Amino acid sequence: MEIKKYGLTAVTAVVSTLVTLAGYNYYQAKVNPLSFEQKQQVARFASWKSNNESSMKGMEDFTYASSITTPAVVHITTTIKIKRVRQQNMDPFFQFFGQGFSFPQQQQIEEQPEEASGSGVIISPDGYIVTNNHVIEDGNDIKIKLYDKKTYSAQVIGTDPQTDLALLKIDAKALPFIAFGNSDSAKVGQWVLAVGNPFGQNNLESTVTAGIISAKGRALDLLKDHSAIEDYIQTDAAVNPGNSGGALVNPSGELIGINSAIASNSGSYEGYAFAVPVNIVKKVVDDLLKYGIVERGYLGIGFIDRDDLNNLNKQELRSIGLSEEALNNLNGVYVDTIYGNGAAVEAGLKHGDIINKINGTDVNSRAELLGSISSYHPGDKISITYIRDDKEITTYATLKNKEGETTYEKKEVNTVYNLLGAQFQNLTDDEKKSIGIDGGVKITKLNNGILSHQTDIQEGFIITKIDKQPINNTDDLKKVLENKKGGTLIEGTYPDRPGVYYYAFGM
Repeated sequence: MEIKKYGLTAVTAVVSTLVTLAGYNYYQAKVNPLSFEQKQQVARFASWKSNNESSMKGMEDFTYASSITTPAVVHITTTIKIKRVRQQNMDPFFQFFGQGFSFPQQQQIEEQPEEASGSGVIISPDGYIVTNNHVIEDGNDIKIKLYDKKTYSAQVIGTDPQTDLALLKIDAKALPFIAFGNSDSAKVGQWVLAVGNPFGQNNLESTVTAGIISAKGRALDLLKDHSAIEDYIQTDAAVNPGNSGGALVNPSGELIGINSAIASNSGSYEGYAFAVPVNIVKKVVDDLLKYGIVERGYLGIGFIDRDDLNNLNKQELRSIGLSEEALNNLNGVYVDTIYGNGAAVEAGLKHGDIINKINGTDVNSRAELLGSISSYHPGDKISITYIRDDKEITTYATLKNKEGETTYEKKEVNTVYNLLGAQFQNLTDDEKKSIGIDGGVKITKLNNGILSHQTDIQEGFIITKIDKQPINNTDDLKKVLENKKGGTLIEGTYPDRPGVYYYAFGM
């Protein structure tokens, strides 16, 4: 009787706590926008059930984690245009005399649509999905197939090439989703599951593989962006082409990474897979929703890690003030340069300091330092622990942006540009001169939108007029299209093709 009484009291206490938490979160949402992680907590409370068996299941095997994560991993397909060159013989007598005659051949460039695919992770019940940027960056007409085979068209909310992440949205409600975990607390040797759609095949959707975390803080130099942030979790869970953008989860079914790459000589799994840590994913998702871009804090230092230093000879080591003995004992990253009036200067850092912790978390490599710093905004205050003269010192720094400022504002996101599905750029003086025009706006990239759906316009096209109105720069483009409704006629040219081209579409 007493046991039942205490059990009822415990359940009552848990429910009361959850109700209080939900009320607090609701109030906070009215005052301050919730982060994605807080929204997940509210959504999980809404569907919370008292089930001690399910809460313990992940401790015994992977059935619980598999059951709650596979419905929240989606199959993504996009249409990409592949350019192929076709030789067209201009010799009317070729069929009689063969190649002996030297009549010219014409090269014709054809664009043929092909389908590419990958995976994605639902992170909220209202249809937000995280995937890799490389899964969708060159494609349009993005389709999402859910676990129950329902298919939706997806909108690109934003992308971050520096971390190879993208945020999508579908028009759906009450979807299963995977809650964020904490990648900083994930340990080498810990069991993990990889969930995705290997090889892009429909009959292999929502495949689950198990492995362990093999290493953390890996940098592979895979991303094209010169300021790319690579701080991968390495795992030996089987990940193959098509798994990109899928989930890496712990035995409790929490998301700890987005599967992104494999190291392979064959193109298929060979034991080495890499995922973007979820703590980086959290920041990217929140920034894309709040600001339209990802705002990162910078410390304002140049640094060298052990791998860089191992490539230096004795003389080069001496030139930066580091002995071979000091190199062998190095645990952290070596501060090589202090830039301008950045956060590092104000924090008192100097050349020769060895940073080994950021906010109490160990950093032993370039990847770990960049990954840690990039998870904060300009204006955020962090603690930095470093070694100087064999003493460990902790200081504090307020991070700045690339311009040396501690504030950031929401960037204006032109909804017209989003609808068009394109990125635009003003012409340089040299471009104007070479083409022989006074002004114009170049389409630098086509995404999922009106232009790719309703026209055959191609990247590189230069808009000179819209509905007969001259377009000299992006300001003109914005003014003309801002309140535009109905049929629209674009006029312009391609820098490598003669003539004037016209494209019509509806707004």
